[in-house]
Amino acid sequence: MNIDKKKSLLLLAAVALGTVAYNALKPVISRPDVVDPFDLDKYLGKWFEIARLDFRWERGLSQVSAEYSKNKNGTIRVNNQGYSEEKEQWKQSIGRAKFVNGPHEGALKVSFFGPFYNGYNIVKITPDYKYALIFGDNLDYMWILGRDTAIPEKIRNEFLTYALQCGYETGNLVWTKH
Repeated sequence: MNIDKKKSLLLLAAVALGTVAYNALKPVISRPDVVDPFDLDKYLGKWFEIARLDFRWERGLSQVSAEYSKNKNGTIRVNNQGYSEEKEQWKQSIGRAKFVNGPHEGALKVSFFGPFYNGYNIVKITPDYKYALIFGDNLDYMWILGRDTAIPEKIRNEFLTYALQCGYETGNLVWTKH
């Protein structure tokens, strides 16, 4: 094996090891308190993304929404979509969600890629089910959702204060354009 090939393999191994180490050591929140009791029937339907911590799938998207409906097998169908102004087209991702401990709690796991699931924890919701604060499994994922595209300042501040207390970088939120 020549020297350049060895260097390439070592570099590739170092990158792979670094990626594994980052994912193993990045901040993970302990299981957050979730909405309990939770009413799935009130939660179903269309939600607009008001804010998010940006990540690869949603980067550059506006007009982001999620629609939740029941599947016949007891899971929840998740239809996420948003508009890419750069590509001048809609982007859509269909997934499914399952309850972690049963439908009385807002702790779910969501999959868009086969058997791989991520946490979807509904940690705050207004009594009328108009606004919700969602945490992922770690501090990289957070969403503020609403039944319409704007949120009252009082609820916004309550959600942001709670997220900040839980360790989220709320200054990094992307406020979705609609």
